Formats: sequence, structure tokens, C-alpha cells
Amino acid sequence: MSLFDDLDGKRLAGDDPPTPPSSPAEPTVLSVSALVAEVKGLLGDVYPEVWVRGEIAGFKIASSGHMYFALKDASAMLSCAWFKFRQGRLRFLPQDGMEVEARCRFDLYAPRGSLQLMIEELRPACIGALLLAFEERKQKLAAEGLFDAARKRPLPAYPRTIGLVTSPTGAAIHDLLVGLRRRWPGRRIVLAPVLVQGPGAAPQVAAAIERMNRLGDVDVLIVGRGGGSLEDLWAFNEEVVVRAIAASRIPVVAAVGHEVDVTLADLVADVRAATPTAAAELVTTPTRAEVRRDVRDLSARAADAAQFAVSERRDRLDRARARYGFRRADDLVAALAQTVDALAERLMRVAAERLVRAKGDMRALAGRVHPGRLVERVAALVHRGQMLGQRLTLAQQAAFAVRTQRAGTARARLVALSPRAVLARGYALVTRADGAVVRAAADLMPDATVGLEFARGHATARILSLAPARTTEET
Repeated sequence: MSLFDDLDGKRLAGDDPPTPPSSPAEPTVLSVSALVAEVKGLLGDVYPEVWVRGEIAGFKIASSGHMYFALKDASAMLSCAWFKFRQGRLRFLPQDGMEVEARCRFDLYAPRGSLQLMIEELRPACIGALLLAFEERKQKLAAEGLFDAARKRPLPAYPRTIGLVTSPTGAAIHDLLVGLRRRWPGRRIVLAPVLVQGPGAAPQVAAAIERMNRLGDVDVLIVGRGGGSLEDLWAFNEEVVVRAIAASRIPVVAAVGHEVDVTLADLVADVRAATPTAAAELVTTPTRAEVRRDVRDLSARAADAAQFAVSERRDRLDRARARYGFRRADDLVAALAQTVDALAERLMRVAAERLVRAKGDMRALAGRVHPGRLVERVAALVHRGQMLGQRLTLAQQAAFAVRTQRAGTARARLVALSPRAVLARGYALVTRADGAVVRAAADLMPDATVGLEFARGHATARILSLAPARTTEET
């Protein structure tokens, strides 16, 4: 029906038939692929990247690892594709019904002609609020000094008892126990089982840390859990947990999540471990096998050093015995004894000669005596001779005693001059490393090693300092 006809099909009065229009230009005809490509280009230009919030529906993971799902709200739905090579920032496992925020770009899937979103990043819808709360709490606790490096304590080198505050059923407890028992079997492990996510987890973790401190015999404490989303790890961002770790008298290792996960518990702990396995390695370094190897090496080195020291001192003793003072000591004593005997013989000879002279003098005098008084003079001379004889005997005895005493003194001095006698009086013979005897402090240098030979035994010493020689006035 033409616009110029009435409802009955009759021509309206006064209307002339219109002039036929000219033929329109031929329209541009596009292929389906070309049209899809043009629409995709327009979408990319208008929405190069956009954040979309919605609820996940129809979630599935292909054998290739790619994820496919839809985002919907109360009145619309969009298909989504998240390829595996873009899932590097995935911190949680998406599930149906989960409200998320997606950074994405529009795409037109040509084989089905359907509009879809290509996901670049995905996060729970509440993560923005959690991140804001995290930063505010972090600044508050940092202002109190809870994260200062000065309050961090070193871990004990050889902990006897290791405390664990974690879930008894998660992967973290398995990794911790395997690591601890493999690296140092026999260590006592005390577990405080707690919830590590969800309502009530934070108070349980804080209370477990306090209980571990009350035990009194725990040397180091590992607090943590396996990886998860920011929501899953949120219990370790709660202020009650952070303050419990800060108040712990036991050094604390935080092992929360994976290396990329950072919680406030990691910041306040004395040491942060990238994973629970890394925490087990931190508290058992060095391992028992490494300690045993070091002990064996040190024992072997000590035995070698002792053997070398004994051998060196045996050589020094042999060299000392070969010296003249030790080798000819008996000969020197015998020579002195012979000298004493010669002196005694000479004394007796001199005394006899003097006696003979005295008798001759007496006879000469006797010839000069008056005959009348000869008897008295003879008696007097006899008496005098007896007195002289007694005096001579006494003089001989005294001289002999003096010679004997001198010989004994000389023998004692000779013995006293013996190096062995000097050592026996408490002195020591000091030698350098080359065996030379040290006679003055100036012959030594600070930090030099010297040998000390005593009357019984040897020792090695190190020179700490040198003092100048004292002058006569100082003495």
C-alpha cells in the first residue's frame, strides 16, 4: 500500500501521483568478518581498558588453564575469558557467586559473534577497602615503632624447642614438619593449633603466641600459614596478632603465605620467611649434618695440630739435650771435684813443710838457750810447739773446711747455672718460632708466637704487648 492511497485503496482528492525518484547509489556491502573487525576496533578505541564489577557465574577452567566465566549483575551479563599467561597476579581461586572487580578490555568473539571481556586482572570486590585498612593500620603501628629494625632479635643458633602456631591441617604444617625433621631430627616441636583465616582466627593466633611464651622453654616461634588471597591472610594483619608478636619474649619467625604476600605480622616479626619451608630452614641453620661435619673437621685439625706440636717440641728437646751444658754436666762436676782434691793435697803439703821449718827453728833456738835454763826453755818450746801444732791442725782443718765449702759452693753454682736447674726454680726458656732463645723483649714483635719450655712440659704463647726495658733508676 502506498502512502498516497487511502485506507480503501482510493486515491485522495487533489493529489497527483509523485514524480518517481532517481535511483539511489549502491550501498557498501561488508562481509561479516569485516564488520566484526570494524566493531572490535571501535570498541578498542572507546574502551581500551575498563574496570568492571560483577558476580561470577558459570566459572570453569579449561585443560589449557584458561578460565571462562560470566560477570553479571541484576540486569545484565557479559562473557569473560582469562587466559593462563595473564594469570600471574592471581591471588585467589575464583568461584561462582563471588563478587569481583575485573580490569579488562572489550572483545568481539568472531566465531560466535558474541561480545566478551578479556580479563587482565581480577580481585575480590572488597580488596580496595582491605588495602586501605592495611595501609592505615601499617602507618599507625609503624608510628609506634613496632616495625623498627632496632627491636628485632637474632634467632638462637641451636634451638632445643621450636614452637609452631599454625593450622594443624593445612599445607604449612606439613612443610614445616618435613623441613624441621629433615634438617635437624630430634628437635622438640610444640604445636599450638589455631584457625588461620576467617572469623575468630586472629584472637586464636594471638592467644597461642601468649601461651607459647608462658611455657618458658620454647626457644623460637614460627607463626604462619600457606598462601591465599588478601582476605585469606587478613587474620595476620589484625592488630591483636601484630601486638602479640611484638610483645613476645621468644624470637618470632613469620611465615605467612608466599614470597609476594606481605602482612603486618611479617613486618613486626623478628625474621620474615618467604614460605613455611624457608622458616624451617632459618631456625635449623646450620643443620645437624653441617654441625657434625664441622666438629669432625675441627677434631681432625686439633689432632693434627697436637701431633705437630708434640713433634716440634720433641725435636727441640733433642736439640737441647745435644748441647754441651746438658751433655757434659757430669764432666764439669768431676773436674771441679778433682780441683778440690788437688787443693786439699796442696794444703797438707804446705802445712807439713811449715811444721818441718818450725821444728828446725826450734832446734836452732834450743842450741842458743843457756844450759841452766835449758829444761825450762825446752819445756816452754815443747809447749809452744804443741800449741803451734794444735793451731796448725786447727788452721789445716779450717783451711780444708774453707776449701771444701768453696768447692761445694762452686758445685752448687755450677748446678744452679744448669738450664734445668733454672727451669726448676720456676723460670721458663723462651724461644722464637725458629728455635732461637729470646734474651730481650726487643727481639720480639707484638702478636708473635713464642715457645715456653718449663722444667716439666712445654707451652705456646702469643705476645700481646711489649714494655720498654727499665733503667737502673727505675729499678
